[in-house]
This record gives sequence, C-alpha cells and structure tokens, in this order.
Amino acid sequence: MKKLALHWKILIGMGLGVAFALLMIQFSFGKTFIVDWIKPFGKIFINCLKLIAVPLILASLIKGISDLKDISKLSKMGGRTIGTYILTTIVAVSIGLAVVNIVKPGNYIDEETRSELMASNKASADSKIAAAHSQKESGPLQALIDIVPDNIVKAASNNRNMLQVIFFAIFFAIGLILIPEKKSRPVKEFFDSFNDVILKMIDLIMLAAPFGVFALLASLVAESPSLALFQALGMYALCVVLGLVLMVAFYISMVKVFTKKSPKFFLNGISPAQLLAFSTSSSAATLPVTMERVEEHLGVEKEVSSFVLPIGATINMDGTSLYQAVAAVFIAQAFGMDLSFGVQLGIIATATLASIGSAAVPGAGMVMLVIVLAQAGIPEAGLALIFAVDRPLDMCRTTVNVTGDASVSMIIAKSLGKLGKPKPKEWDDNYDAVK
Repeated sequence: MKKLALHWKILIGMGLGVAFALLMIQFSFGKTFIVDWIKPFGKIFINCLKLIAVPLILASLIKGISDLKDISKLSKMGGRTIGTYILTTIVAVSIGLAVVNIVKPGNYIDEETRSELMASNKASADSKIAAAHSQKESGPLQALIDIVPDNIVKAASNNRNMLQVIFFAIFFAIGLILIPEKKSRPVKEFFDSFNDVILKMIDLIMLAAPFGVFALLASLVAESPSLALFQALGMYALCVVLGLVLMVAFYISMVKVFTKKSPKFFLNGISPAQLLAFSTSSSAATLPVTMERVEEHLGVEKEVSSFVLPIGATINMDGTSLYQAVAAVFIAQAFGMDLSFGVQLGIIATATLASIGSAAVPGAGMVMLVIVLAQAGIPEAGLALIFAVDRPLDMCRTTVNVTGDASVSMIIAKSLGKLGKPKPKEWDDNYDAVK
C-alpha cells in the first residue's frame, strides 16, 4: 500500500484538529481542556522548528556562499534576489489596493459593530501602536544599524534578529572565500557536516508535523472570537484572501514563464511548506521545511536556496504587505475617509519598506501596519477593528510569503543555471530509517 505523502498527512491533521475543537467546545470544559492539554503540543512543535532556524541559516548560508568561490557570483545572485523580491512586493501591494478599492469592505461596517470592535480590542491595539511609535522615533538609518550585530551570540539568541545572523553568515563566508583553500577547507568541512546534521533534525521534527498542526488548529478554533465578529468583518477578510489568491496565481505564472515548470509541479513540491506556514504563521519557523522542499522537490541547487530563502524569510513579506494595503484602506473606509491616488501611492512605498523590516514571526505585520496607517494619515485606533480576524489572516498571508520565497528561488536558480531535476526524499523513508 502506497504511503500517504506528507502534505496529505498535514491536511488530515489540520482537519481533525478543527473537528476535534468544534466537538470539544460544545462542552463546558472543552475550551479549558484544549488550552491546557492540547495547545502545549502545538507550541512544542513550533519551538522545535524555531530551535533550528538560526543554526540552519548559519550552516546553509556559510556553506552555500563559500562554495561559490567567487565574490562576483555572490553580488550577481544578491542583486537579482533583492531586486526580484522588491518587485513582487510592489505587485502584492498594488493587488491589495486594487481589490479593496473595488470591493470597498469598509462600507459594510455599521457604527454599532465599529464601536464593539474598538472597545473589545483597545488594549491589544494600544500595545501595537506603542511598539510602532518606539520604532518610528529612531533615526532614518536605524534599520541599517540594526542589521549589523555587536554580538553574534546575542543576535543568534533571538529569532527576531534574523537579519543580523544573515549578515554575520555572509560576512563569515566571504572571509572563507578570501583565504587560501588549504586553510578554509577544515572550516568548510565542519559546516558541511553541521548542515547535514541540521537537515536530519528537520527530518525528525517533521515526523511530528501532523500532530503539531492538529494541536495548533484545535487551539485556534477553541480560542476564536464570537461568530458575530467574524461575520461583521467577512468582507474585509474576503478582500485579503482574494488578494492573496491572486498573488499566488502571480507566483505560479512567474514560475511557468521563467522556469517552464507546470503549476502542478510547483504546488506539489512546495505544498507541505505552505501547510506548515498556514499552521504556524511564521516564515522563520517554516524555513527549514521550505529549504528541504525547494532543494529536494523543486530542483533548486543548494548554493542558491541557502542564500535566497533565508533572505526571503526575512525581507520578502508579500502576503504581509498586501494585507497592510487592504487593512489601511479598509480602516479609512470604515472611518469615512476618501484616500487620494497620491496617498495610496504612499501606501505602496511604505508597505513595501515596512514589509522588509517586518520580523518573520506571528503578529509582526500588525506592528508595521501602524507605520503604514500613520504615513497615510489614517487613525491608528482603527487597528482595533481588524484584530478579531487577524490570526486566521496571518496564517493565510504567511502561506503566501513562503510561496513567494520558493517561486523566487526557482527563478533565480534558473537565471543562474542552477535549476536541475528534483531529488525527492520521502519523509516516510526517513521514518523507516529512524525506526
């Protein structure tokens, strides 16, 4: 009997998690049981993925860049990668603005619903506004300063400092390229082996993926706000989801045009990473799986994936930037504001830059949204309007972020002649080996 593919196991786990939660919340003790006894396993699963994110970036980037043996290849790859990511982000924001201006979801919110949402989410909104204000008060080059760590051990201790880890890894790898090969060989061999160990750890962690997503989805359903609030924000959520679907279609079209690979090939290859991104709402936590799928199932050579994907998980937040554009115009519509074409162009620029600085962790996009709202002159208190449905939409936009990273890695690999045939490796085979 043919074994189930990983993405089917994850889908089954997600479905069972939702069904289990819907059954349990019918009982008075159900929500407490899920929060106390099921949710912790979801957190453990996410923690395991986050645990290896920094070691994976260090090992894969240092190995991938040092294998180039030529600084000019690095600059060529880096220029194409960042340029492509900026382009896709601009497209994402433009799609979001187009959808929200056509549907006008803010016109569906009545005064009573607006007041209820503002009151119930005021505390959460205030904390995000305060965090964004502290970020705005820093100097214009603060983002550049933040890229360069003063202590690599300290930087590596926090997944929010991923750009600092990437900076150190690139700097270290360049140093390896510039010294004689005789002296660099032992260090490179160490990181080659270190990288293999991390990849094997990913194999082991993914054995628990169906159970992890079961726990995550069950706790999400159990802790969801009331159905009435979801209904009030249904049109807003529809706009975000529609924009994200269009963005995925754009990625598939890019892959088809530039790499000549079929949509089925691309989606089959990346689907487990997409499902994991949906469950965890974290590009950083999903990164280990994204790298494995891109290399083994989409045919991207390691020296490309090890550079493009960690950079993408940090600065390529297309789903987040699209959501910020929709949310900003939605809040303006809810307050009866009519945004000019110039203001919406400003939203494109601000959302693009904000997405680059957005951490690859759940909820970070909400903080960056405050900056977008402030730039457009939209009341920041309106942030409270969208908190009720932010979590499920965060799951959707993280899926798009990961999809974008994978598609760009294929395009960059094709442009450099580094896109080969996939070498599929089933997780079940690893499981048999472990047993």
